[in-house]
Amino acid sequence: MVKKSILAVGTFQRTRSPPAIFRGTGFVVGDGRHVLTNAHVLPDSIAREKSETLAVFYKSRGKDRLRSAKVIALDRTHDLALLRIAGDPLPPLRLGDSSVVREGELYAFTGFPIGMVLGLYPVTHRGIVASITPIAIPALRADQLDPKLMRRLNRPYRVFQLDGTAYPGNSGSPLYHPETGVVIGIINKVFVKESKENLLSKPSGISYAIPIEYARKLMRPHHLKP
Repeated sequence: MVKKSILAVGTFQRTRSPPAIFRGTGFVVGDGRHVLTNAHVLPDSIAREKSETLAVFYKSRGKDRLRSAKVIALDRTHDLALLRIAGDPLPPLRLGDSSVVREGELYAFTGFPIGMVLGLYPVTHRGIVASITPIAIPALRADQLDPKLMRRLNRPYRVFQLDGTAYPGNSGSPLYHPETGVVIGIINKVFVKESKENLLSKPSGISYAIPIEYARKLMRPHHLKP
């Protein structure tokens, strides 16, 4: 069951109100002690002097649970992060082959679309792959190019454009086959949109996902089975 592998990613500080701050979604992979999410979900800094920690949150046996987490690998080009979490293994999801994905196929994604406002209850949406499209679209004028867009145009790759609606809290959610649960992408609500829709005054409701092949490469040096 996919939901048992879905975690909220954020920070925890016991003396803060609220003590838990949600930043996005992640999912368990490999040996059950590792989590994939988007790099932009991670905070810029952690106030360790105030005992703040990076953490994941989930529900088990009817109770809210928390585990500390540590970043062990980052891929900012593809906006991916690999975390190691404390404690016993959790059920991992199996990673598939994103190269076999075709336009028109139906997939599902599960995460926390509006954070933990409604509690630690993951929500599942479905959508088809509407297009397999470049990460960034060249600007029409030179004054429309910012350094961030230039970097992405210099290292182009393709992403999955979906007709299902994702929300900021869905960043880091797995995109998977609804029957097998095999993951073929990672939902990205912010990083891709600011590349493709940077010239729009009113950004669209289009959702995107990073192909899972890049997460496989991030995991490989750590000898984690996909």
